[in-house]
Amino acid sequence: MTRRLIQLFIGLFLYGLGIALIVRGGIGVAPWDVLTQGIDKHTGLGFGLITVLTSAVVLVFWIPIRQRLGVGTIFNALLVGPAADVGLHLIPADLDLWLRIVLFALGLMTLAIATGLYIGAHFGPGPRDGLMTGLHRRTGWKIWVVRTLIEAIVLGIGWALGGNVGIGTVLFAVLVGPLCNWTLPLFAIKRPELIARTARTTDAPESTPTLH
Repeated sequence: MTRRLIQLFIGLFLYGLGIALIVRGGIGVAPWDVLTQGIDKHTGLGFGLITVLTSAVVLVFWIPIRQRLGVGTIFNALLVGPAADVGLHLIPADLDLWLRIVLFALGLMTLAIATGLYIGAHFGPGPRDGLMTGLHRRTGWKIWVVRTLIEAIVLGIGWALGGNVGIGTVLFAVLVGPLCNWTLPLFAIKRPELIARTARTTDAPESTPTLH
């Protein structure tokens, strides 16, 4: 349990740091962060606080789809935003283009590692992950369809509000899946009860958690 908690907290901090690196890269951010930037432009509440508030709103949508909370869900909602603020405070803005490209690449890799760490700790999905998997379960639509619809809506609203959409947004969409598919099994903690349950139901190895 202690190892899982440590891995969870390290993963969530690194996730916020990865977001900050991508934001400071300035070449386009992930769809949910486009929305966060757009809201920030109109409210001035700050990136981290808006991330927390957005997570809270997303969790409200869990109620009608009967998605269950986990400890990791709550910590994800509360800690990723402040961790991103720490990164934004430490990482300078308006750097040369080549440095911003490096920051983006580092951010993408950091975010993929962080996803493997916090999901691999098995404390429940993040708010946005759970919305996706919950809608998948309730509607029967494929995961990629649900994810695409959600992120297209979020991206459209964020773009209309002035969020940063660019080549980085496209690169994130194309690369984050393959990178997380590599990090998820790398950092997944093997839990005896899950292994025993899997052995009773299938000959296949324990399934990989849904990525963010």
